[in-house]
Amino acid sequence: GVKANVNRGYNDMTEDGFESCTKPGPWKKLLFSLSFFHAVIQERRKFGPLGWNIRYEFNNSDIECSMMTLKMFLEEQETIPWAALEYVVGQINYGGRVTDDNDRRCLMSILRQYVTPAVLDDSYKFTKSGTYYAPPEGPLESYREYLRSLPASEAPEVFGLHLNANISFQQQESRKLLETVLSIQPRIGSTGGGKSNDELVLEMAAALEEEVPALFDIETEAAMGLFDRTESGQLNSLSVVLGQEIDRFNKLTRVLQSSLSELQKAIKGQVVMTFELEGMFTSMLNNHVPEMWANVAYPSLKPLASWVNDYHERILFMRTWLQDGLPKCFWLPGFFFPQGFMTGCLQMHARKYSTPIDTLSFGFQVTEFEELGQVEHGPEDGIFVHGLHVDSARWDRVNGVLEESEPGHMYAPLPIIHFKPQEGAAEEGPGEYACPLYKTSVRAGILSTTGQSTNFVLHVNLPIKEGTDSDFWVLQGV
Repeated sequence: GVKANVNRGYNDMTEDGFESCTKPGPWKKLLFSLSFFHAVIQERRKFGPLGWNIRYEFNNSDIECSMMTLKMFLEEQETIPWAALEYVVGQINYGGRVTDDNDRRCLMSILRQYVTPAVLDDSYKFTKSGTYYAPPEGPLESYREYLRSLPASEAPEVFGLHLNANISFQQQESRKLLETVLSIQPRIGSTGGGKSNDELVLEMAAALEEEVPALFDIETEAAMGLFDRTESGQLNSLSVVLGQEIDRFNKLTRVLQSSLSELQKAIKGQVVMTFELEGMFTSMLNNHVPEMWANVAYPSLKPLASWVNDYHERILFMRTWLQDGLPKCFWLPGFFFPQGFMTGCLQMHARKYSTPIDTLSFGFQVTEFEELGQVEHGPEDGIFVHGLHVDSARWDRVNGVLEESEPGHMYAPLPIIHFKPQEGAAEEGPGEYACPLYKTSVRAGILSTTGQSTNFVLHVNLPIKEGTDSDFWVLQGV
């Protein structure tokens, strides 16, 4: 915990090192602040994606470098260079380990709580409860005494997180335990009157194979004019996106058809049970998505039963678009590659108004529409998007702002949002929070060639309630 982490640093500290600065007041205050900051960013990792997208190995060399930097700045400068201190500690000493842009933003938001002129004031508290603060200037033993008085385990407020973060942590631990138990469970066939594992999987595979939809056929199914070219010979950008999505879904459907057929034959002994098919057998028994499906599918954390339902919903959305033409409202989570769809929308706007695409970005307006049936027609410019959920917050429909979560509610649905292309960068304005949009709640992804995580789509600027700033929502992990 945070208490043990800071305690360890102060127990290892010598009296000479603690009293070695010519400006003891600011030195002792900021030394404690840095130690507390170091503990918070390390312990924040236990909350998984709510804490950090990627689990970074911050260690003692980071805090030692930061202490040396602090001492150097205090000794060499008459006034404390706050901006330089924040930059060197945040962007270099600690930020050098951070590969995700949203994690770096989180790191700097945490640091701003601890490297600030307000820390030098004895009345400044690190948390709302007032339990955690930098003690007044005194001998080393007084700091150790204060640390001994702190609670053994800290509440989520120490990290700037909502109380619900504890539920997330406990769910994460429970899931790990259950997965471990499941992985060591012996695979023994039924000895009573029940069905054997082979019979269960055989029935499941037959039922799933029966439900696998037909492949998309653009030649015969496409709505009139959907894939027509313009006078300049260009296809509609969104039709190109649809064509690419259909190719990906057809590839997944083929894998489902062939693997389900092969598995049934293997169980009956008609073909060899390969390593891949055995893995698929075990996955279906445990209600997990088989690895050979996940390799060609979209990112998803759902168990097998929910995954299959979701797959059919995605197929239905794409088939409706193919057969009926452009939807009034788009189901963004239904795409394999939402980033490509976003680019397609900007490209369509750029062609319509003869604007360079690299000058465009999205503006956002949360509408009052809750259901698809309320949308009579699509917007003049941009697109309507539905199916988004906000993690660790909720949408206040009365005031039209981002609000803190209700106790026990981890996710909350958002109304339909209008994504409207605009000229200039989509920067976070006052009273707004640039909320990162991810494909799955894992948040971490592979670093792509764009320098962004493959799981990250874009930032959606949302209005926030009065009395809060962007840092507040960053720390909440929204």
